[in-house]
Amino acid sequence: VQLQASGGGLVQAGGSLRLSCAASGFTFEDYAIGWFRRGPDYEAEGVACISNQTDHTHYYRSARGRFTISRDSADKKVYLRIDNLKPEDTALYLCAASKLGRNGAFNCHINGMDYWGTGTQVTVSS
Repeated sequence: VQLQASGGGLVQAGGSLRLSCAASGFTFEDYAIGWFRRGPDYEAEGVACISNQTDHTHYYRSARGRFTISRDSADKKVYLRIDNLKPEDTALYLCAASKLGRNGAFNCHINGMDYWGTGTQVTVSS
């Protein structure tokens, strides 16, 4: 199983980034993919998740409005677009996968993810 995050970098406040998570080694449609981040002053927090079967998404409260999660099933990639970047968005962004449950239900909690991938660093300058 591999989850490879990419797309991070150093950006100025107000800019945008699109992070990518490339998945391989498991049946993409049987999982949900989530984005989490680990900042300099906190352990980790959830950002957003998306089902790979339906269009169901979940955003953590802090991510509503400027973050958009999407997927490309053909390429087995999940994206996280961040608009109007702020210095407090500076973090290591990680993607993870959780197996879909009955009726397509999914877990979008840090402790509920089955596989974790590498991270991509986002640094926002003021």
